[in-house]
Amino acid sequence: MDLLRFFTAGNVDDGKSTLIGRLLYDSNSISTDIIETLTRQSKTTGVNSDIDLALLTDGLRAEREQGITIDVAYKYFTTEKRKFIIADTPGHIQYTRNMFTGASNASLAIILVDARNGITDQTKRHSVLCAILGIPNVLVCINKMDLANYSEARYKEIETDYLIFAQQLALKNISFIPASALAGDNVVTRSDKMNWYKGPPLLEFLETIEIVEAKKIEASRFQVQYVIRPQTDELHDYRGFAGKIVSGTYKKGQRVVVLPSGIESEIEKIEINQKEVTVAEANDPVVIHLKDDVDISRGNSIVSIAHLPKTEKEITATICWMDNAAFIPGQKILLQQNSFRTKAIVKEVISKIDIHSFLELQSDGSMKLNDICKVLIKTAEAISFDAYADNRATGAFILVNENTNNTIAAGTIN
Repeated sequence: MDLLRFFTAGNVDDGKSTLIGRLLYDSNSISTDIIETLTRQSKTTGVNSDIDLALLTDGLRAEREQGITIDVAYKYFTTEKRKFIIADTPGHIQYTRNMFTGASNASLAIILVDARNGITDQTKRHSVLCAILGIPNVLVCINKMDLANYSEARYKEIETDYLIFAQQLALKNISFIPASALAGDNVVTRSDKMNWYKGPPLLEFLETIEIVEAKKIEASRFQVQYVIRPQTDELHDYRGFAGKIVSGTYKKGQRVVVLPSGIESEIEKIEINQKEVTVAEANDPVVIHLKDDVDISRGNSIVSIAHLPKTEKEITATICWMDNAAFIPGQKILLQQNSFRTKAIVKEVISKIDIHSFLELQSDGSMKLNDICKVLIKTAEAISFDAYADNRATGAFILVNENTNNTIAAGTIN
């Protein structure tokens, strides 16, 4: 059974949390005790219905008091056809960083649009972020159709407006669904109030959509998380390199290169769950043994000799600044890419990206909370990477404040 990761985005009060709550509630994905708890809590919110579905994802006290989403809420559910991980991301402009994180691993974006308001600046902002993060599938859910008299003309108008705007973003696989999350129209079951809509309801769409990745990754990528050296009498010469295969396949006897050293060797043995295998694939947790004694440490990469990544000390990247404190030129930071970590410095803020128009604006060298910028980063040690468009796992990283250990930015390598 495959897994679909998706996230919701949209303006405040567009109904993101209610949509997810309705999806879980109507698909019988909520246990009885949680329903009872939510029913009691709903009485204090003053909702007209028996249960306030938004409470399923609005877990923080401040969220429930204000009726908004602040943090990213993750929900998991399963149907007979597919498993799902949902990230409910906040709609406020000041929480752009939270959406950037929730969207980073998703294969599908659900962008909600209030049928009364149509395409707004925040709709454009979230669509631009989808383009920056290379989200391969976008579903525009035109919500609150009950407040627009279930008008087909209004639905078509919003659909046309969005497609015109999306042309400049080069978004692919854009779909549309008219819905009312509060009333349950076209969420789990097809609505008889919108007979003019011939497509599937949301749940059927999620169960049947082909999970189109940004690009099929064939290059073998593996980063060492831990070097296993028991040094016991029984395993005196055991030397294995543990980690998860990021992409591609690894085979016994395969010629590989250790990066950043550039030393070549051959895979002597591959273990999964303490059992030897001849082939391992992407996402498999493995222990790799090499034929030669090579000095390898945490963060080093073992890659196929046929498809080498770039290994450099300078990278151009697009980052979202996440720190409440503004960027200080010359400040010492750490760059972390999976298990690889090195000292770094932002050498230049090349430009700022206007998240309304997707245009690059001239930079004044500053970065503040939620700014999305194109930067040049210099690292103390060479980093092995692929462009984010080719490989999300090796093309993404975070920046960490060396003094506080707080994450101050997340980025994608251009």
